Amino acid sequence: MKIRKVIVVGLFAFGGGMLRYLVNSSWGVVGILGCNLIGSFLLALLTYTVIERKLVADWLSLGLGTGLIGALTTFSTFAATTIQLWQSHPLAAGLYFIVSSCGGLVMALLGAWLGRRLGRD
Repeated sequence: MKIRKVIVVGLFAFGGGMLRYLVNSSWGVVGILGCNLIGSFLLALLTYTVIERKLVADWLSLGLGTGLIGALTTFSTFAATTIQLWQSHPLAAGLYFIVSSCGGLVMALLGAWLGRRLGRD
C-alpha cells in the first residue's frame, strides 16, 4: 500500500466527513438521508463514467470514491439514525430505513444507468 493513497483517502474523507457534519447540523435526519441518497447516486455515476474507464489517476478515483463519498455516506450514520428514530418514533424509523435502503439502491441504479449512457459517448 502506498502512503500517497492513504494520505489522499484521508484528505478526501476529511472533506466528506465535514460536509456530512455540516449537512447534519443544518438539516438533521433529512440531511443525512439526502447525503446517503445523493452519495449512492454519485458513487455509481463516478464508477461508470470515470473509474471504470480509467479517465483519472487511480489515486484520485480512490480519493473521490472511498474518501469523499465514503465519508459523506456511512452505514454507521444510517444505523445510528435509525436507532435514534426508533426510540422516539418507530414509524418514522421504519420509513427512514425503507427510504434509505430502497432509495439508495434506486439512486445507485440510476447513477449506474446514467454513467453507462454517458460512457458510450
